[in-house]
Amino acid sequence: MPARAATAAVAFLAVALAPALAEQTRAPLPTATQAYKVKTFARGLEYPWGLAFLPDGRLLATERPGRMRLIGKDGRLSPPIGGVPAVQVRGQGGLLDVALDPDFAASRLVYISYAEPRQGGGSATTVARGRLTEEDGARLEDVEVIFRQQPAGQSGIHFGSRLVFARDGNLFVTLGERGERAKAQDLTTHYGKVVRIRPDGTVPADNPFVGRTDAHPEIWSYGHRNIQAAALHPATGKLWTIAHAARGGDELNIPLAGRNHGWPVITYGRDYSGAKIGEGTAKEGMEQPVYYWDPSIAPSGMAFYTADRLPAWTGNLFVGALRGQALHRLVLDGERVVGEEVLLADLGERIRDVRAGPDGALWLLTDSPRGRVLRVVPGA
Repeated sequence: MPARAATAAVAFLAVALAPALAEQTRAPLPTATQAYKVKTFARGLEYPWGLAFLPDGRLLATERPGRMRLIGKDGRLSPPIGGVPAVQVRGQGGLLDVALDPDFAASRLVYISYAEPRQGGGSATTVARGRLTEEDGARLEDVEVIFRQQPAGQSGIHFGSRLVFARDGNLFVTLGERGERAKAQDLTTHYGKVVRIRPDGTVPADNPFVGRTDAHPEIWSYGHRNIQAAALHPATGKLWTIAHAARGGDELNIPLAGRNHGWPVITYGRDYSGAKIGEGTAKEGMEQPVYYWDPSIAPSGMAFYTADRLPAWTGNLFVGALRGQALHRLVLDGERVVGEEVLLADLGERIRDVRAGPDGALWLLTDSPRGRVLRVVPGA
């Protein structure tokens, strides 16, 4: 694709936070623009979902039908990696995210989330880890399940899920509410929750609901719909997430320990039928989003950009859009969004994952039966 200045198809918005209400207002167009171009690094992936960078410059990519592949420095795909657990490929379910252990160079541990088939034909989001070996072809060895969402469900929607390691070494897992809205408020289920576990699946002693008989101890925050985007803020180390809404009200949140983010009691969206959901947009004891989209963009994948290869974008947050078929650039002032730019809308691609690469480029996965790995790099 030829280089271009990223000024086309822009819509700048700001969020002014009041004590009980997040209001979207127009913001000035930032003066900084960035010339960029998009390069195809790899192609031929079937509905790719998650991406991770190996220390040697190769990549790991998951495919929702249940395969994981190595991608070489030349963009070539390996045969499917062996040892990947069986997944239930139904609706939005299948093999989902992938993350490397913080000490991957020594441990070779790879973490994956997936829709696990359960007894009775149901399924639920599960997290497993295994050791990546390549002696006789790439495979996962010593695979063990470290977390199982409870209970299993019959629907094929809202599995989540992103895997994010915190600075303290604990693992955040984002979970959808499987289309059972009320259970997002029910602490006796994992539906509509962010959970926090140790790398071996045990529960950190400082989790907010440890010791309670009416709550799962893994739960970190609740009242979420379907989180498919999550990343750590590079300065604060806080977890930021983005959840899908229905027709509108996709939410950017900073889920803190024990906080209730309101779904389905409060929301800025409406049902697909147009009917009202819940009680309104605010309620005491429930958190307001940092930012929201109305109508929905169907967000999936997010990354903070901290490199200087694309200097006008340094410090910005990038979000993939499935329904919107675009990449959204959010300009931040602390924990406020002060501007938004819509990029890559002319590609006509559903963006499933967004990563900031070690090479200073932005890396994207396209959600397609002929999915690609894309690199966004400086343009002429």
